[in-house]
Amino acid sequence: MILFFLVLWLVPGAFLAWLAGRVRPDLSRWISLFFLAVQTIVLVVLWVENSGVAGPAPQGRWWLEASQPWIPQLGAAFHFGLDGLSLVLCLLTSLLGIFSVAASWKGIQERVGFFHFNVLWVLAALTGIFLALDLLLFYFFWELILIPLYLLIGIWGHENRSYAALKFFIFTQAGGLFLLLATVGLYLVHGNGTGVYTFDYMQLLGTAMPLQTAFWLMLGFALAFAVKLPVVPIHTWLPDAHAEAPTAGSVILAGLVLKAGAYGFLRFLIPLFPGPAHTIAPVAMALGVVGILYGALLAFAQTDLKRMIAYTSVSHMGFVLLGAFAGNAFALQGAVIIILSHGLSTGALFIMAGGLQDRLHTRNLSKMGGLWSVMPKMGGFGLFFALASLGLPGLGNFVGELLVLLGTYQVSVVAAVFATLGFIAAMVYSLWMVQRVFTGNYAGDGKVTDLDSREFVLFAVQALALIILGLYPQPVLDTVRPALANIQSDASVSFRQPASAQSSAIVLAPRDSIDTASIPFGTEGRP
Repeated sequence: MILFFLVLWLVPGAFLAWLAGRVRPDLSRWISLFFLAVQTIVLVVLWVENSGVAGPAPQGRWWLEASQPWIPQLGAAFHFGLDGLSLVLCLLTSLLGIFSVAASWKGIQERVGFFHFNVLWVLAALTGIFLALDLLLFYFFWELILIPLYLLIGIWGHENRSYAALKFFIFTQAGGLFLLLATVGLYLVHGNGTGVYTFDYMQLLGTAMPLQTAFWLMLGFALAFAVKLPVVPIHTWLPDAHAEAPTAGSVILAGLVLKAGAYGFLRFLIPLFPGPAHTIAPVAMALGVVGILYGALLAFAQTDLKRMIAYTSVSHMGFVLLGAFAGNAFALQGAVIIILSHGLSTGALFIMAGGLQDRLHTRNLSKMGGLWSVMPKMGGFGLFFALASLGLPGLGNFVGELLVLLGTYQVSVVAAVFATLGFIAAMVYSLWMVQRVFTGNYAGDGKVTDLDSREFVLFAVQALALIILGLYPQPVLDTVRPALANIQSDASVSFRQPASAQSSAIVLAPRDSIDTASIPFGTEGRP
C-alpha cells in the first residue's frame, strides 16, 4: 500500500492545511511542511531499501507495483509502479514542495490556508503522474494539476495574473485534449486487435497497428507533452505564467510541471510509439537545439527578472528534449540529471527573484544594481546559482548537459555542435543577470535586508544538492539506469511491412535482430 500512500498522503494534508488556515495561518504552513517532510522521509527510505545499499536490489522492472480495480468495465485500474526514474522525480517533487512552502512563509499573507491547499493538491497530482501505470489514470492526474495551478496564478499572482492564468489554462487544456484523444485511440486500437480493452501501460506496449495510425496517436501524446515541456514554438504561455505567478507557483512550474512533460516523453511516448518516435527524432532534436538557442537569446533580451529566468528554462528543456530523442544511455542519463539540476537551480533563482521583489517591489532589471554591497549573502548565492545555470564544471547542470552532448554526438554531430553553443549563450545571460542585479553602485533610497536564516538554509540546501550532483552523480545514475535501460529496450524495435501482403500493420522485431547502432534508440554507452 506504500504507493497508494505516496499518492494520497498529501490530500488530507491539503484539506487540513486549508481548515487550519481559517484559525491560524502559521499552522497551515507547519502542517504543509509536516506532510511533505513525511513523504520525503518515506521516499528516502524506499531509495535506500531498493538501491542495493541496505540489501539486494530488486530484480524486476518495478521496485514496487500495486493495482486495484477502478473502472473494470473500461479496463481501467489504480495501477501504480515505482522504479528509479519515478522515485527521483517523486523525491524532487517533495523537496521542491518543501522549498515552495518555506519560500512563501512571508510572501503569502492572504487566504493562507487555501494557498497551501492548492500547493499540496498540485504536488499530490504530480506524484500521481510520476507513479501512474494506467493511461486513463495518468490522464486524470495530468488534468488534475490544471485547476490548483490556475488558482495559484490567478489569486496570488502579480499585476497581469488573470491574463497569465487564462493563457496557461488554455494551452494546458488544449494539450490535455490531444492526450485524451490519443489515449482513447490507443485503447480502441489495442482492443480491436487483441480483444482486450485496457488502459494498462504494460499491456499497451508493443501494440500492433498501422504505421499511419501509430504516427497520429503518437502526435497526440507529443503535442500534450510538448506544451508542458515546453517546446518552441508552443512555449509562449511559460514566460507569462512565470512572471505573474507567486514564488511557489514559479518553483512548481519550473521545477516540476515542466518535468511532467519530459517524463511523458521518456515514459510514454518513446516506448509506446518507438517507430514514429524514431521517425520524428531528427525533427524533435532540431526543435531541442532551437529551444536551447532561442530560449537563451530571449533570456538575454529581457528586462523582467522572472521572465528572464523563465526563458532560461526554455533553453534548458531543449537539452532534455535533445537527450530524450538521442535515446542512448549517455543522453538519457544526462536528461535526467538536467531534470534534477534544473529543478534545484532554477527553483532557487525564482526564490531569489521573489525575495528581491518583496524587498524592492520590482522585477525590472534596470531598477536594480549594486545589491551585493547591501545584500552580500544574497549576492553570493545569486552568483552561485547563475554559475550553476550556465553549466559550471563541478555542478549538476554541467554533468547533465555534458552527458546529453556526448550522447547527441553519437547520433548527430551537427546537433551536438549547435547545442554546444548553448553553453556560450548561457554564460552570457547568466553573468549579465548577475551584473545587472548585484554589481555596480547601489542607487536605492531605502534600506534592504539581506537573507534571513530561513532563506539562507533554503539556498544552502539547494546549493549543496547541486554540488553533490556535480561532483558525485553516480548514485543517481545507478538509480535511474535500469529504468532508462527498459525505455531503451522498449524503443529498440523494428517497424516494417510484411512482405507477404500489402498490409500496413506494424511488426515488432526483437532488439537483437536490428542494427541499433544506426538509430538513436538503443545506442549503447555507459558513463
